Amino acid sequence: MHTSGKEILMSYTFQSGLAQELQSMIDYKVSLGYSETSYLARSASLDRYCMKYFPEITQLTQDVAIGWLERHPNESPSAFHGRASYIRGLGKYLKSMGKEAYVIPEKFTSCKNRFVPYIFTDNELTSLFHAIDTFSYDRDDELQPYLFSTIFRMIYTCGLRPNEGRTLRRDAVNLKTGEILITQTKCHKERIVVMSDDMRELSVSYSRLRDAAYPDSPYFFPDKNGSMYSSAWLQKRFREFFLAANPTADRDMLPAVRVYDLRHRFASAALSRWLDNGEDLFSRLPYLRTYMGHNNLSATVYYIHLLPENLVKSAGIDWQSFRQMIPEVELWDE
Repeated sequence: MHTSGKEILMSYTFQSGLAQELQSMIDYKVSLGYSETSYLARSASLDRYCMKYFPEITQLTQDVAIGWLERHPNESPSAFHGRASYIRGLGKYLKSMGKEAYVIPEKFTSCKNRFVPYIFTDNELTSLFHAIDTFSYDRDDELQPYLFSTIFRMIYTCGLRPNEGRTLRRDAVNLKTGEILITQTKCHKERIVVMSDDMRELSVSYSRLRDAAYPDSPYFFPDKNGSMYSSAWLQKRFREFFLAANPTADRDMLPAVRVYDLRHRFASAALSRWLDNGEDLFSRLPYLRTYMGHNNLSATVYYIHLLPENLVKSAGIDWQSFRQMIPEVELWDE
């Protein structure tokens, strides 16, 4: 009988001197609503490393942490920074429990090549959605024009992560109330977002066509096989739409936009609107955090840095107060 690597990992038993600490950390994360699989692979890797090189160690020492973190051959920067965030987070968790533990410096978790979000202007968004609505689509899938017009508008107007729209199931969308249950989240926490009236009406019209074309598909945005589109395919089409929206521009000079930038635009637009209305960001940010599904408020505050400089300065934002209010961003939680 074939046993998958995931099944083997789920049955893994910690055996090193850090066994109790590793299991305790995972239990704590699970109690907060996170998935065990988010931490099990790296915990098992650290456990095996300790058994092999530090069999007598019962604390997370500097030698253990730095030794395990040593860069692997052919390891991507993002994978390395992910491991660094994990081992730093483990050290901070153990210290919070009153145990001796080494916490690696923050610089290890800072990825210098972090992608800078692109914030669409109003005119760019208008041109983009016009290009999506008038694009020359594949003739073998008549639903595509309506699907792409709907999914990208939903991602933008609801502030969804691209995968939350791509994997959305049809039974998670209440077309009567406009409520969408988001379950496939980055932080493994469910949340409900509510569509605007215009978005709900568009979704109702689209769903009629989808139900006729793919009555048996469980997905709200199925591909021509009734499954869900891949992340790469969705990004590829989005890039094509952006190029179509800028037909006279030098392609090499255009920004490398991503579907995720629609979510960035949603957040920055909400903050700009509140500033224009003279509202208190301190009181409004927790609502935006919940709606977007951020784990830490610091992830929401990050969007303030994307606002136009003149708008931020004129609003008189007290950055010192923000720094006191917002804890350090922990990448392993985001």
